[in-house]
Amino acid sequence: MRRLALAAALAAALVPAAHAVEGMWQPAQLPKIAGALKQHGLKLDPATLTDLTAYPMGAIVSLGGCTASFVSPDGLVVTNHHCGYGALQYNSTKEKNLIEQGFLAKTIADELPGSPDMRVFVTEEIRDVTKDIDAKLTPDMSGKQRYDAIELAKKELVKGRETDGYRCDVYTFHGGYSYQLIKQLEIKDVRLVYAPPESIGKFGGDVDNWMWPRHTGDFSYLRAYVSKDGKSAPYSKDNVPYHPKHVIKINPQGLENGDYVMVVGYPGRTNRYRLAQEVQSAIDWTYPTQIAIYQQQLDTIAANGKRDPDVTVKYASYVAGLNNYLKNFGGQLEGLRRADAVAVKQKQEADLDAWLAHQGGATNEALRQDIAALKGKLKAAEATRDRDLDLSLISRTQLFSSAMRLARLAQERTKPDMERDAGYQQRDEPRIEGALKQMERRYDPKTDQDLLTNALVRYVTLPADQRIPSLDRWLGGASNRPAIQAKAASLYTGSRLGNTAERLKWFKADAKAIAASDDSALKLANAMLPDMKRIEDAEDARDGELAKLRPRYMQAIIAWKEAQGLPVCPDANSSLRVTFGNVQGVAPRDGVSYAPFTTVKGILEKDTGVEPFNAPKAETDAIRAGAFDGYASKKQGTLPVDFLADLDITGGNSGSPALDAQGRLVGLAFDGNWESVSGDWLFNPALNRSIQVDVRYMLWVMHHLDHADNLLKEMGVPAK
Repeated sequence: MRRLALAAALAAALVPAAHAVEGMWQPAQLPKIAGALKQHGLKLDPATLTDLTAYPMGAIVSLGGCTASFVSPDGLVVTNHHCGYGALQYNSTKEKNLIEQGFLAKTIADELPGSPDMRVFVTEEIRDVTKDIDAKLTPDMSGKQRYDAIELAKKELVKGRETDGYRCDVYTFHGGYSYQLIKQLEIKDVRLVYAPPESIGKFGGDVDNWMWPRHTGDFSYLRAYVSKDGKSAPYSKDNVPYHPKHVIKINPQGLENGDYVMVVGYPGRTNRYRLAQEVQSAIDWTYPTQIAIYQQQLDTIAANGKRDPDVTVKYASYVAGLNNYLKNFGGQLEGLRRADAVAVKQKQEADLDAWLAHQGGATNEALRQDIAALKGKLKAAEATRDRDLDLSLISRTQLFSSAMRLARLAQERTKPDMERDAGYQQRDEPRIEGALKQMERRYDPKTDQDLLTNALVRYVTLPADQRIPSLDRWLGGASNRPAIQAKAASLYTGSRLGNTAERLKWFKADAKAIAASDDSALKLANAMLPDMKRIEDAEDARDGELAKLRPRYMQAIIAWKEAQGLPVCPDANSSLRVTFGNVQGVAPRDGVSYAPFTTVKGILEKDTGVEPFNAPKAETDAIRAGAFDGYASKKQGTLPVDFLADLDITGGNSGSPALDAQGRLVGLAFDGNWESVSGDWLFNPALNRSIQVDVRYMLWVMHHLDHADNLLKEMGVPAK
């Protein structure tokens, strides 16, 4: 990465084995911290981890929100149970609920199609393109001009590099201080192979979420398919399993306390370089507001589930996500307050400013001025945050979202492809079509209508200067819940977009046809497009200004850290990263110490027979009988379930393979302890721990309980 001087990382980053090494490292950075990797126990040559087409990196894939890895030459993919949850939900009905029952395909022919928008992404190339983008920018550009120039530069870099079956994207690092082009094979046919029942895959449910000790078997299997000529293709019965260049080897012996472990995956987002005022905003507004909204959405869906059990199935994946965020945001609030994060950030900023002032010179003074300007822009952005949130809630409802997507796509198609807005180019149309196709499995008109009503009730409380004229005209003065509810009801009764064939018909329509439609949802979306575009342009202008100022802040941070001999690892941004450390427990509070492993004994202790602590009887019987089939840890004398490690992970790492010192699979990352939740903002090496499901528990469940020996054989696991 540009200007990252990590040669001093060994001296700076070496910490006792009892403490975590902060950092979600890019593969290219690893040789520069080889000393730390070796000290913690890595047996592989760190340089091998920089080759994305070699072992083990070539076997790690993204699911577009989760991570997974190839574990057989026939495209078998292992990930978390909650990452395969959408495929389970897509194939479930109230009569045959695969979420509750679990699923096992004994043969290839038995495997079930995933939802049309499921993807497996195999990263093959990462290339720095910072100079290419910076060359398109000039100091005198307005915010909107800068934003448009960056977007056009990204499109030009992507154009011509997206050969058949590949997707390229330009990722932003350090707020725009660095840009990298990432090329990925995009596999569009992903099928459900195996998942244990929910009573194993989600044992402990939301009660245990983000907690330790855990006893959750959070794993499932998918398979990637391609056309007969080996190219990426949408689902077809004629497709065949994909043959990856590399597959992760399994270590059925697992790990023990103190052993080296690393997680390779696609962490979504961290905020380690955000300013104090952004932390304060998260504490005062973002998290409390989102918690209230998510709870209301959960209550709305639950009420509709009582009316119709099919709603519970259709919204199961969405509800799981809401519950996860709800608990996460509560943990963020608690952790940030406990760590006095605002004061910590304020001191860091004061120290940085003092260092810049001490260094002196025009360059450093300009940096100080730009940081002050950044703070001003961030403060100004708070003025529209309620409006922006309310519009996002309206836009997330499925009927309106589909209508807006169709109207916007038709309008964008009138432009040359390079002039279309991001997300609406020709390359994006298969994704849009996939989303339109899968809606029927995750949509209930009454529930969606209630969610829209909730969003509109929030919207009408906005001050007059934040309101949307086109939306107000449609509302016609409705300002209380009964009146808004009636308007929402008319929208749903006047639209046919709840029907898949109807949505796909309009997917092919042009802007003129959509403008002439009498469909109530399309009419509203079409009327709102100019206002939405005006708001989007203002947001783009603001983002363009931030794209000039935030890199200046990062330039100062990097220079300051380098002067201290400290390595600088970029915030997570859904690109491929490596984090490493050791298996170890944690002492979160005075007088409290947690062991690094949980065992099946804890399943018996927690089991109540009532969800979410309703372990299958076959499992509890086997545990009592000690029927572990050789999968137990010899050192522990029993079967481990989950383990802790001092790894730096976040959302998006779910499903990431936990690898031993030789790069073999020993588990899957699926969560963090409660104290690590606020680690997205501030990393505490003494408290931050990742939680992994142990490979020994995975193999035992597959063999002894679910008889998935066909998959064990396929993965090369010795028969028991």
